Amino acid sequence: MAGRLIYSVIGSLDGYLADTEGRFDWAVPDEEVLAHVNDVERGVGTYLYGRRIYELMTAWEDDPAAAAQSEQSAAFADIWTRAEKHVYSTTLREVTTERTTLHRRFDPDEVRGIKEAAPSDLHVSGPTLAQHAFAAGLVDEIQVVVVPVVVGGGLSYHPATPTTLTLLDTRRFGNGMVWLRYDVRGGQR
Repeated sequence: MAGRLIYSVIGSLDGYLADTEGRFDWAVPDEEVLAHVNDVERGVGTYLYGRRIYELMTAWEDDPAAAAQSEQSAAFADIWTRAEKHVYSTTLREVTTERTTLHRRFDPDEVRGIKEAAPSDLHVSGPTLAQHAFAAGLVDEIQVVVVPVVVGGGLSYHPATPTTLTLLDTRRFGNGMVWLRYDVRGGQR
């Protein structure tokens, strides 16, 4: 059984991953949200990253302080370090984490093969890399944790490929964040 390719993000109500100054401190999940994220991530065995997201995420393996923040942080670090990771970059010299493969370009056929061979779901993170996956028709789901803040501009998480979605699930959290899960299969125009 092939895994589903899921575009997963935490972003502002107006559709940004980072504000105009590159900050995303307003998007830090609390323990309730992180527990939910961990429940979802346990079904993921492979991550696809661009360079910037990968460099940010390496803290979960390289920096013991990241896992030491809380019980849920430690659980996420364990989930992340066990997963396969594919990094797409023309500028990154090498990868520094275990179970990580560096690719110089996004090849839709290669990603399709990774997806078909995957025993569990895959996440694509970062809007630039995700756009390649959307354009190739590879994305099956979008999962967004919406943060109740309007940042007014910055790095958009919306795909540039016209996409019609079907809402599959929602969850509200005590801090005002909302998780939305959408089906994409057959919805791309």
